[in-house]
Amino acid sequence: MATNTAAKKVKAKVPRPKGRRKEKLTPLAKKAKARLPRSAQPSLFVRALEISNEEGAEMLRRMYRIRHFEEKVFELVTDNKVSGASHVYSGQEAVAVGACSILRDDDYITSTHRGHGHCIARGGVLKTMLAELAGRATGYCRGKGGSMHIADVSSGNLGATGIVGGNIPVAVGAGLACRFEKRGQAVVCFFGDGAANNGTFHESLNLASIWDLPVVFVCENNHFAMSFPAKQGFKAGNIFSRAQSYGMEGVTCDGMHVLEVREAVGNALQRARDEKGPTLIEAVTYRYRGHSRSDAQNYRTKEEVEEWKARDPIDLFRIILAEADAVSPEAADAIEEEVAQELEAAVKYALEQSPYPHVSEVLKDVYKGWIEGPYGLMRE
Repeated sequence: MATNTAAKKVKAKVPRPKGRRKEKLTPLAKKAKARLPRSAQPSLFVRALEISNEEGAEMLRRMYRIRHFEEKVFELVTDNKVSGASHVYSGQEAVAVGACSILRDDDYITSTHRGHGHCIARGGVLKTMLAELAGRATGYCRGKGGSMHIADVSSGNLGATGIVGGNIPVAVGAGLACRFEKRGQAVVCFFGDGAANNGTFHESLNLASIWDLPVVFVCENNHFAMSFPAKQGFKAGNIFSRAQSYGMEGVTCDGMHVLEVREAVGNALQRARDEKGPTLIEAVTYRYRGHSRSDAQNYRTKEEVEEWKARDPIDLFRIILAEADAVSPEAADAIEEEVAQELEAAVKYALEQSPYPHVSEVLKDVYKGWIEGPYGLMRE
């Protein structure tokens, strides 16, 4: 009772302005809100996770960017306006944004075939990303990488890969480089539950642990490796407990709750910077769309999808921001509208204003120091 009384006093000090719209709480959202420390209100970000209201607003903006971008990509691929396979990230926004929000500018990430969200969370520009997906010369990789191979080394994004688990050894190599450089840098490696059963996962985590590398392995358990349920692929019932086999820290967090992800990754990054070795984090999340456009999704029910959508990470974060007097519902709506306009401009830029690469560019960026000669490749 004393706790409830104290909470009422704190809340009473900051009365809600009249006429302000209040976010509606679903039963699941009420549970999420209840998990927040009562003492965190109204200064949630300063007291709980040491981020400002402005940072909270930017995190929400990036979550909206990912959601709107991915839904537009799904539409464009379905209408055959963008070619090739795309694996959209809708529903998993809290993982990418929560993790990347606490990275330093000189840190690194490695990404996956479902990597658009990681790129955007790391500061990716929507028009440049969409141009890459459309195979245009103005894209991040000059139109040669496409959806599954976006990279932006200038922002620390070492790139995505279409090979499941292929980015995990890359993260270990980057972590080794960070150790040699001795500048306190770290690497966040994203991968899915399917990759956790690949040989590269075991080899990489073992080596990272032996060398105490500053790598945070973030497994996004979205419950399905393509169509194979994760609950059938792991006898232990989870993934994070595998960390014990490698002598590293292993934790799990709610991957639908952006602040939980941020806190888990923040703690792991601090361990890495303190030279205490890598961490394996299992962020339990859910993807709203199928594996790709051709996925009939016969392995799950519509009811299951809707149950997870009731815990939508953006809706939950909006509630938290509003209750903390950080971002009002009106301001959140304005952010979403700005993102929608930004995406509309990105579509026009990518599909109408950007050219395809010239045929003379076919070998550029492929072989360093080589050019096309009269009889094939030759040294410059």
